Amino acid sequence: MASHRASYNIAAGVFFAYISILVESPAKNSLPSSAPKRSNRSSAKKVGLKPKKGWHKRNFVTEVLIPSMFIKRNGKHDAPVFPKVKRNEFGVTWIGHTSFLIQTRGKNILIDPNWAKWLKVVKRVKLPGLNIHDLPEIDLVLITHAHFDHLDRKTLRKIAGDQPVVVPFEVGNLVHDLGFRSVHELDYWQTYRHGPVKITLTPANHWGARMLHDSHRGFGGFVIEVAGRCIYHCGDTAYFDGFKEIGKRFPIDVALLPIGAYDPPSGRDVHMNPEEAVRAFLDLKAKKLVPMHYGSFRLGFEPLDEPPNRLTACAQKRGIGHQICIMTEGQSMVF
Repeated sequence: MASHRASYNIAAGVFFAYISILVESPAKNSLPSSAPKRSNRSSAKKVGLKPKKGWHKRNFVTEVLIPSMFIKRNGKHDAPVFPKVKRNEFGVTWIGHTSFLIQTRGKNILIDPNWAKWLKVVKRVKLPGLNIHDLPEIDLVLITHAHFDHLDRKTLRKIAGDQPVVVPFEVGNLVHDLGFRSVHELDYWQTYRHGPVKITLTPANHWGARMLHDSHRGFGGFVIEVAGRCIYHCGDTAYFDGFKEIGKRFPIDVALLPIGAYDPPSGRDVHMNPEEAVRAFLDLKAKKLVPMHYGSFRLGFEPLDEPPNRLTACAQKRGIGHQICIMTEGQSMVF
């Protein structure tokens, strides 16, 4: 029986490796782009692909993946009522997972838009909070890295409407053929300006490979600055000391931080748990924390409803409960 289970686990691992390479080939460069000169990238930490010892003792396929396929998707698409924002305000709408619509006065910015119902074999169990055709006209798109739950080419093709897209270094060739006016690759701490909006790519503790052979791709988060205000979307990341440096460089008003998928099938430390998100928030010295990266896709062994409950408990224990803004998909808030 033990040998049979071990064989099944190995087969499951091979299956996932096979699925990971059944992807669209990156397109050849066909649009104007700005590629960064290579700078010091030591401020980021890259997580290796080697599974943690003992990862095979649990079976993600039978315990999580297959049961998720039989869960009915929940959530609903309500007709959105987007807020009117003043010059020094941000409107933040959580679409779901790590997808956000950020609205400033006169600019609509999408971060990591993803309306996919499946990530290859991983089912989306919570619908996006609004229909893609209910979006306002989008002025700028930001992609934090190339993983399928953040860079969905089908979604991006629907959104692309002759606007610029900003990506980390070595990610541009994945979006060149989708209909964007220009593709701008940033290195860490480099900036891109779009009218009154200033975008900076920040380091993270993650990895950027979309397949098994392209670990050279960049990954990170974005700080959006406009009218003296800052909002920070950290992308995917495990906890690292880099949050302190980001907090020193920017007076962050709102931090969008991941709190889910902290118990992944590989056992690697690739995402923050809720307690680490609180620690990162304190390192950043931000004013408000909006959690993300939970509830939409089962990417870890933890129950779907566990991350926000743990976040609330930890925040209250640390005396910052009033600074936590837990949103529902499709909800908008003004900061």
